[in-house]
Amino acid sequence: MTGNNRVGSAVVIGAGVAGLATAALLARDGWDVTVVEKNADVGGRAGSLEIDGFDGFRWDTGPSWYLMPEAFDHFFALFGTKTEDHLDLVDLTPGYRVFSGDTTTVDVPTGREEAAALFESIEPGAGEKLLTYLDGAEDAYNIAIDRFLYNTFSELGPLLHKDVLSRAGRLASLLTRSLESYVNSQFENPILRQILTYPAVFLSSRPEGTPSMYHLMSHTDLVQGVKYPIGGFTAVVTALHKLATEHGVNFRLSTEAISINTTKVGGKTITTDVSVLHDGELEKIPADIVISAGDLHHTENNLLPKKLRTYPERYWSTRNPGIGAVLVYLGVEGKLEQLDHHNLFFSEDWTDDFAVVFDGPQATRPSNASESIYVSMPSASEDGVAPEGHENLFILVPTKATSSIGHGDAYLPEASAAVEAIAEHAIDQIAAQAGIEDLRERIVVKRTLGPADFERRYHSWLGSALGPAHTLAQSAFLRGRNKSRKIDTLFYAGATTVPGVGIPMCLISAENILKRLHADTTPGPLPEPVPNAARSVG
Repeated sequence: MTGNNRVGSAVVIGAGVAGLATAALLARDGWDVTVVEKNADVGGRAGSLEIDGFDGFRWDTGPSWYLMPEAFDHFFALFGTKTEDHLDLVDLTPGYRVFSGDTTTVDVPTGREEAAALFESIEPGAGEKLLTYLDGAEDAYNIAIDRFLYNTFSELGPLLHKDVLSRAGRLASLLTRSLESYVNSQFENPILRQILTYPAVFLSSRPEGTPSMYHLMSHTDLVQGVKYPIGGFTAVVTALHKLATEHGVNFRLSTEAISINTTKVGGKTITTDVSVLHDGELEKIPADIVISAGDLHHTENNLLPKKLRTYPERYWSTRNPGIGAVLVYLGVEGKLEQLDHHNLFFSEDWTDDFAVVFDGPQATRPSNASESIYVSMPSASEDGVAPEGHENLFILVPTKATSSIGHGDAYLPEASAAVEAIAEHAIDQIAAQAGIEDLRERIVVKRTLGPADFERRYHSWLGSALGPAHTLAQSAFLRGRNKSRKIDTLFYAGATTVPGVGIPMCLISAENILKRLHADTTPGPLPEPVPNAARSVG
């Protein structure tokens, strides 16, 4: 739509995945959309890193697991297209490789029967138990899609639906029991417990603090499977950016929002414009509505006056910020057959790993970093991310969410001492657990990112890497709402609001903005447009 067909002006703050998706949907809906982004490129945490002097290497800077494929399929369908029109997806087999302790290596397959066979081979009787576990995970997943994730929680009615009420007892149990307790009650082997509880980290949480409702995550990786978009998540960002620009969205990069400005009309407070800073010049962009797809804490406490804050500082004093992270980007000479595309390195007893991340340094491990880490090697699946005969590694080391750990050298001249030490320790750990004795000698390039970078680049609260943890008090309607209580035309999208962290959740949060604007209180996904060919039939 153009010209007089436009319904009003919208400013989206932040060009991460949620901002791109929100902008595209709003423009498709008839809004005149401007996206302001403080950094020089789009994508936010889902960025892309190339380093001068090291041609051929490229790293995704953040997200790397392509899960919940139907969330992507549905989003693209809203534009009358298909995922395959935008992305070239490959199935990863195995889904991922697990290194536990000093000696155990397990390849985790995709598929119910295949996963059950693996579990049975490790712990007799565990195969049948896993099938029952996955039945429950699928049911929880489906009810989450149908009733919770695409829900603005602006009315209670959808939560009183028979599908919810008939499961009330089970849902209450799943929400009040921890994932760790739920899994440990059914499986004995430590590595099986780790496979089923580690998804808590993808929820910016830890197994003992994550509701067992989230065992639904095992449906996504063990049943739906793990895919990889050729080009990495940069390809996803490119597709979203292309959709937005095709629908007329205006992007203002290197342009930082300074304040959201309002006025009172008929007893309501509404937005008038957004003050932005670009090249040292202050200007105002008209905004009938504002959607902040940036960090919610920053939006509320830095862009609004105190009297208009729905989530002031006192609100955050009781919130769990989730995990921080040190990210390490390595270019390595020679092939690394010991590693697969996705690799999880676990301590044999990871109690202290989670303790240092959420509680601070422990007597047995006096750093701020975990020793259970994640390593992605996209060069196992794609030739274009490393020069021939080389590998590119992305390493995520969970840390406490505190910017005091410092910054890396991916965007600044020199890494802080703490970030550098955590990165060096992770390299040594990978070399030892995976049996790559000469790993350090084969590294041709290394860059890092630390919690202070997340704070500086993305205004992330306390330097959190993913967003607030998915604890019981921070899930579903308890996570907050996607609309300001004080400003009638201010909305929120992204990982720091509902429904939560992760790329699929960011896509869903964008759709939920549209539902808010249309006063749509239905709990499921929006109807997908009927293809033209189908419309003509009958």
